[in-house]
Amino acid sequence: NDLCYSYFYRSSCTVTSYALNVVAVSLSILIICGNLLVIISVVYFKQLHTPTNYLILSLAVTDLLVGALVLPFSTILSLSSCWNSSYLLCKMRGLFDILLCASSILNLSCISIDRYFAVCHPLTYRSKINVCFVLTMILVSWTFSALLSIIITVREIGKKIPSGRCMIFVATKESMSGSVFAFYIPAIIIFTIYLRILMVAKKQARRIQNTMKSEAALSKIENKANKTLTVVMGVFLMCWTPYFSAIGFYSMGKFTIPVAMIEGFKWLGWSNSMLNPLVYAFFYRWFRRAFAIIFSGKIFQGDFSNTKLL
Repeated sequence: NDLCYSYFYRSSCTVTSYALNVVAVSLSILIICGNLLVIISVVYFKQLHTPTNYLILSLAVTDLLVGALVLPFSTILSLSSCWNSSYLLCKMRGLFDILLCASSILNLSCISIDRYFAVCHPLTYRSKINVCFVLTMILVSWTFSALLSIIITVREIGKKIPSGRCMIFVATKESMSGSVFAFYIPAIIIFTIYLRILMVAKKQARRIQNTMKSEAALSKIENKANKTLTVVMGVFLMCWTPYFSAIGFYSMGKFTIPVAMIEGFKWLGWSNSMLNPLVYAFFYRWFRRAFAIIFSGKIFQGDFSNTKLL
């Protein structure tokens, strides 16, 4: 009983451990590098100091911390054989996991709200969505995520884990209630807002057609709006829906879902932190130009902070 696990168990998991380590390291590096590019771009280039980009900056910071903290600790602790020595670290891992994942999803909700006012209310956009309003949204999203993670972690203190190791997923009452606030409500908000944006964008395209008398121009505008919103919603739902749906089915007890499969879905959710920079930054030409300047090393050779990117 003094030994944490038997030699047979450790040797049987060697191949799986190596494979998981490779996946975790690769995913962490991609997440960190992609979001670090976004952070440097928004902080360094003055032309990117806008309310919308501050929301993207907050999202990038959240996703970077997912790659730097959650993934490495999840990999190490889930493969650790000494539960007693890693109990506190496991609880801390769970707290940061809930905090950062919830914050990332809530930041996506804030970005959807910003896009709604930009498309649906362009005349009052600058007066309503100012720096003060954006900072308030960022503060609320981080504060709510922190409170949610603390409440769930505190309520789970003292509960024993049958497997004796730090699990990525543990079925509790708090996991289902936390999913409602961390995913389902924000997902409904994001879906509703982007559906409304798509409808307004199509109406605007029709008005442009009446002015320009060009079917080609209308088709181009509609295709661009459809493509952008499809990618935004598709990436978000593809990454997080399997995990939170599995939690719901597992909690109801009507479906038998292997815990290993739910943990795999969680890794898919974490990969959203890698894809967010592609969706919310790489689609914009000014970000692509900022990345090109960073990759060329010009920012180390002189002051390019006032470079016109638009």
